Amino acid sequence: MANMLANIFGSSPVRPLEKHIDLAFRCAKKLRPFVAAVIDKDHERMAEVRGQIETLEHEADNMKKEIRLHMPKSLFMPVPREDLLELLLVQDKIANRTKDVSGVIMGRKMSIPEPIADKFLEFVDSNIDAAKQARKSVRELDELFTAGFRGAEVDLVTDLIEELDQIETKTDEQQTKLRSALFDIEKTLDPIDAIFLYEVIALTGEIADMAERVGRRLELLLSH
Repeated sequence: MANMLANIFGSSPVRPLEKHIDLAFRCAKKLRPFVAAVIDKDHERMAEVRGQIETLEHEADNMKKEIRLHMPKSLFMPVPREDLLELLLVQDKIANRTKDVSGVIMGRKMSIPEPIADKFLEFVDSNIDAAKQARKSVRELDELFTAGFRGAEVDLVTDLIEELDQIETKTDEQQTKLRSALFDIEKTLDPIDAIFLYEVIALTGEIADMAERVGRRLELLLSH
């Protein structure tokens, strides 16, 4: 156990957060091939990628628990321990929402109607971009920690957060258009299928929402 914790934490109390966001992003990234398989009605591929999503989400959840149990309680940390743990919880929800989306689709044996398939894939890609930008931002934590959350590194992270906000705004706009496109074909679908499609769209959009909340938590850290 000691060796495992040493591998997780090393000499930095924030490096585990960087490793965790990497897992969360890798999980979110799997949503692209999963949705592509749904559109292609490739059930074998869907099950394969769903399994990969579950594995990554489980790994992220286990790492979250280890970090929560063993994060240093040093008085010399430049930011409150509680704020770092809040950041961790938001990161973890990126993986959670990815698992939720794939779970609803698999559980309901859903398909994605051809008229909205391209828009749906574009929407998924933008949510993954948001998760990627969140990862890029969190990866600067170690440098921020070393710099005492001061100096040029703060400006760099601020710029990254602004870019993250722009990506999240884009996903909001895409979600509105996707819901509108679904509304246009709604009467051609089974009513229950339509309801669950709206739910899947909302759950997918929460990936970008969680990524933006990562940015908000980082802003809070920068304010100390």
